[in-house]
Amino acid sequence: MTLFVILALPLVAALVSWLPMGRRVAPSATFLAAVGAVVLSGRAALTVAAGGQVIGVAEWLELDGLGALVLLLVAIVATTAALFSVGYVAREEDSRHLRRYYSNYNLFVFATLAVPMLVEPALVWTAVELTTIFGIYLVAFDNTPEAVEAAWKYSILTIMGGAMALLGFIVLFRATRFGDAPFTWAGLIKLAPRVPSGVLEASFLLILVGFGAKVGLVPLHTWLPDAHSQAPSPVCALLSGVKTTVVLCVILRMLPVLNASGRVDVDRWAVVVGLISVGIAAFLILQVTDYKRLFAFSTVEHMGIILTAAGLGGAAAHYGAVYQIVNHSLTKSFCFFAAGTTLLAVDTRQIADIRGLIRTSPVAGTALLFGGIAIAGAPPLAVFLSEFSILRSGIAGQHYVAVGLLAAFIVVAFFGILHHLNRMTFGRPEPAMDGGVPVKLPLSSILTLIIAAAPILILGVYMPAPLHRLLKMAAEGLAK
Repeated sequence: MTLFVILALPLVAALVSWLPMGRRVAPSATFLAAVGAVVLSGRAALTVAAGGQVIGVAEWLELDGLGALVLLLVAIVATTAALFSVGYVAREEDSRHLRRYYSNYNLFVFATLAVPMLVEPALVWTAVELTTIFGIYLVAFDNTPEAVEAAWKYSILTIMGGAMALLGFIVLFRATRFGDAPFTWAGLIKLAPRVPSGVLEASFLLILVGFGAKVGLVPLHTWLPDAHSQAPSPVCALLSGVKTTVVLCVILRMLPVLNASGRVDVDRWAVVVGLISVGIAAFLILQVTDYKRLFAFSTVEHMGIILTAAGLGGAAAHYGAVYQIVNHSLTKSFCFFAAGTTLLAVDTRQIADIRGLIRTSPVAGTALLFGGIAIAGAPPLAVFLSEFSILRSGIAGQHYVAVGLLAAFIVVAFFGILHHLNRMTFGRPEPAMDGGVPVKLPLSSILTLIIAAAPILILGVYMPAPLHRLLKMAAEGLAK
């Protein structure tokens, strides 16, 4: 029953938002629905962490360790993004356009929440495609030529990727339909030893390429920086913080399926694809000119880090991968809230046009600098701990070449991010920025920054016992 209520909350909020009085009630309804989802997802996660079961419909709607972890992350980011939206999109004068934003926002959240709950791959694919459809409208919300172009690019690449992934699932279904296990993630692991290795490889390659386009893995990442530079910042927090994450987790669920066959070396594929994404993104960060695109390329980097960690194999590397999933989701969403606050303060996305931000807008400058330091992996913040655990596990597993390349790329990205943000934050403000009337930031934006920063700081120094158990369960799920 809990899982059905979680899914119902954003649907009700979407309906309320579309009603004629939606402009007045949509922000509150959206935020309250997201808070309700956090509470229920937290209870479900605690149940799973304690060894209990959370089942909506057996073999259709269930939660395991990885599902519970990702579900909670989606609910948390959806809540902070809903709060940030209150002040960020309030400037929209067209009531109908604003109601459309909140309706699509809630429908997007509904689809994203459904992905980690579903255990039947065909239903998972359907939910992923729904996130794409509703995401298109959110990316194009500002209705500028650049936003519409970014939405078209996003739709073409990701829908084509979805079609390729569907073909992969069809191949997998045809190969396992005569088995005695259900067509679920757990069932596929049981049936994998009886499936020809060539069929498994073909299906995985189709799913990896197809869903890799939605995740933003290189070379299918080109839509991601465009969409993130044009979409409203709370939408960027959802797209980068959780949408890419839930789709990547679908790919990760295929790893134990192929490993169960005992005949496919899928881990090597994951490491190679992951390292390519990390490396290309790291060097693209060096030459970026738009700070929202900067954080978008950082997402490409982190998706590659997670995939590489999963491919390194072993309990410690898998733990580092799911730990990185948590830290990336929480930190990257904060980064886009900081970017949105900066955009409200200076009305430009160009890095070269911003100097001395911490003087002209202390809140925006501090938030942007903190977000950059956190996502770059500076100690003792959360991302540093997960990246360090991945590198340490790789060394323990004697993957010296992969670890060396991964460490080098992370260092390049680290200095690239801090180089850009240091120039924006410190120094003498530009004449156009200096001496102007300070912009009053919305209270909802400031509250969101405070709330979103809290887990980043806490996880850098303290790991709650239930979260640790959930991370271990999620890591074990990748190793089955």
